[in-house]
Amino acid sequence: MYDGWKIILGLIVFVGFFTLPIWLNLSSAQSKVKPQLVYPKDAMQCVENKDYMNHYHMDLLNFWRDSVVRMNVRYIVRNGTVLTHNGEKLEMSLTLACLKCHSNKEQFCDQCHNYLDVKPYCWDCHVQPKGGLK
Repeated sequence: MYDGWKIILGLIVFVGFFTLPIWLNLSSAQSKVKPQLVYPKDAMQCVENKDYMNHYHMDLLNFWRDSVVRMNVRYIVRNGTVLTHNGEKLEMSLTLACLKCHSNKEQFCDQCHNYLDVKPYCWDCHVQPKGGLK
């Protein structure tokens, strides 16, 4: 057991390399300032509550896409009633439903996506709004 220090040194190096991704992730430069979203003041209701939309809006958008493309279901129905906004039926559409109220993509969508370093593929198919959609 004259080589005990080599074993201990080897274990320390192994643990260091094994935990290196954790240490790098903890020390990475991430903004501590959370985005301050500006919610529309004139909107009466959203298609879901605020907490649901904060956490699961991508699931909702994927469901809408599948419903419209695969099942030809175009309108948002809740409890057997079609949802409306200013007298118009709300379509399952990013541009025709969500962006009616959240019209400024840079101030609403991009703030959170950039903060979380998420690269959504919505705009691969949809036309990006220029300066708002009112």
